[in-house]
Amino acid sequence: MPAKKRCQFQGEQQCNQAALRIIGNCPHCRSDFCGTHRLPEHHACNNLEDCRQQAFNRNKLKLESERIVTSKLTTA
Repeated sequence: MPAKKRCQFQGEQQCNQAALRIIGNCPHCRSDFCGTHRLPEHHACNNLEDCRQQAFNRNKLKLESERIVTSKLTTA
């Protein structure tokens, strides 16, 4: 049986907890983390700013596609 994967958090002290199998894998930096450090904000993810920018752009496009055009309202 292979050894358990350990949390890859590198803070002031290295975390020695077991990494979670499915939800412990960060999709942005491709590292494995325990339940405490699994969120990008909690493990100082290198790609956090890119993640935020992508979410901002997705929300922007969604809101712009739902925008009401006033010219359509006045002609109806």
